[in-house]
Amino acid sequence: VWEPFGRPRRMADCRRRYNITGCRLSADRSRYGEAQAVLFHHRDLALHGAEGLPRGPPPRPPRQLWVWMNFESPSHSPGLRGLAGLFNWTMSYRRDSDIFVPYGYLYAPPAPRPFVLPRKTRLVAWVISNWNEEHARVRYYRQLKEHLAIDVYGARGLALSEGGVVETVSAYKFYLAFENSQHTDYITEKLWRNAFAASAVPIVLGPHRANYERFIPPDSFIHVDDFPSPRLLATYLKFLDKNKLNYRRYFAWRRKYEVHVTSFWDEHFCKVCEAVRAAGNQIKTVRNLASWFES
Repeated sequence: VWEPFGRPRRMADCRRRYNITGCRLSADRSRYGEAQAVLFHHRDLALHGAEGLPRGPPPRPPRQLWVWMNFESPSHSPGLRGLAGLFNWTMSYRRDSDIFVPYGYLYAPPAPRPFVLPRKTRLVAWVISNWNEEHARVRYYRQLKEHLAIDVYGARGLALSEGGVVETVSAYKFYLAFENSQHTDYITEKLWRNAFAASAVPIVLGPHRANYERFIPPDSFIHVDDFPSPRLLATYLKFLDKNKLNYRRYFAWRRKYEVHVTSFWDEHFCKVCEAVRAAGNQIKTVRNLASWFES
């Protein structure tokens, strides 16, 4: 793991945490020459440019894999065009990455646990740290709040309770899972943790509905595109607030699935190691990183 400034990091025990065997992770730069693969985080590369890449000695071993890792959207990933032809693999939330690690996913446990909906005493919550008036999510919020009350937490609102996001949001019927930008497969912890883990119905603003339905059931969320206007969405939320049976239909999927929220960053490091071991001697080069990621 090519950490910026060589800052120390305690590496995960992949066997114990994820049942991934045979992996040795290190952020010790003196071991660079013996590494089968080196993992680079895009945000660090964007900050430091080419100066942040290994310069040797030793030189890059001929069979060493370089893996590009990024979990920001293209709108927040500067410097992509200077990285053409450097990396062998990609790892991101994009389903067509070489190593696909989403922010979360649903899985069917061997024996599903009974789902108990937390007591709901409030209507709509939104947690936001990066407030930007130019973002589509802020513009939509300003229109929606004209028609119903929304409790905002974070940068421009209330303080979260001591238990954090999940405990706070669990008291709400709905959560605004609004992404900071709209791109293919860019569905973040705003849906998986802030809404699903808190047992609130997500109201999503991000990629189109069909993109969400690749990952979650169609009746597990409400998309802003389902309504011609924020006013009509507000009317529908008020209807669900008064109709318990209709509201509870948004949790029918809980009878079959449970939610996994990806753990940053240990899970990512272990997934890379697992993929490297499985790939053997396969190698390729990502010729145009920017054109792929921005598509």
